[in-house]
Amino acid sequence: MTGKLAGRTAIITGANQGLGLAIADAYVRAGANVFLCARDDEKLGRAISDLRAIAAPGQHVLGEAADVSEPAHVARVVARALECFGSIQILVNNAGIYGPLGRIEDIDWKEWVQAIEVNLLGSVLMCRAVIPHFRTNHYGKIVQLSGGGATNPLPRISAYAASKAAVVRFAETIAEELRDAHVDVNAIAPGALNTRLLDEVLEAGPAAVGESFYARAVKQKETGGAPVGRGAELAVYLAAADSDGITGKLLSAIWDPWEELAQHLEDLKGDVYTLRRIVPKDRGLAWGIE
Repeated sequence: MTGKLAGRTAIITGANQGLGLAIADAYVRAGANVFLCARDDEKLGRAISDLRAIAAPGQHVLGEAADVSEPAHVARVVARALECFGSIQILVNNAGIYGPLGRIEDIDWKEWVQAIEVNLLGSVLMCRAVIPHFRTNHYGKIVQLSGGGATNPLPRISAYAASKAAVVRFAETIAEELRDAHVDVNAIAPGALNTRLLDEVLEAGPAAVGESFYARAVKQKETGGAPVGRGAELAVYLAAADSDGITGKLLSAIWDPWEELAQHLEDLKGDVYTLRRIVPKDRGLAWGIE
């Protein structure tokens, strides 16, 4: 992947650990300049230091602590990145939290709302802040991080599930708004990763998340989960010129043949790799057909 992102600059949120840090690492190795933000200033400082150690001469790794659910923080991050780099070509909205774990009637409402604010509204705020710049340049790449909550029910993890489904539909929607501006907007499902979110599930226990989900989490912890690098590779692809014209899609890093998508641009103009309603005839059922 070396050089795929040479000359490009990316803002990456939630970039001090887990998948966000893996994406930042992959972007630096692919030649990009990166501006990182995350809430934990100490972890962010360590991440920036580690990434600078692998950066090539002339590459820049910068960042500052910020909460993407706070409009003033978002405005400051984007203004600072533009001040430092002059131009931005890529936005990766990775910042996210699980939110409260438990039955909807039992969880703390403020924590539920906070998950929506971080996962959904944070990505919307970041997009609002960078889109005018992308429109001016008539080019840009927006990568949204989704997950299993977008395509399957997640009982007892309702804030995460609802926010991630909304993130995908938001990506599909602004992809259409930005098509004429040559700004590609896509979402990534990275697979079941062994990150801090998994640790939160294991710590909460089966009473909070349910016996079945907890058992799957234990198995995932033991087997290693999906490789975090695969999601980072897809994030590089969606930020590079190789994926120009691919937009409004939800792509699985693990299961989809995303390396081949450029060969199928005409097919991708339809609803392939999107969230859509299933009707009876889609499942071979004779009823419900007019």
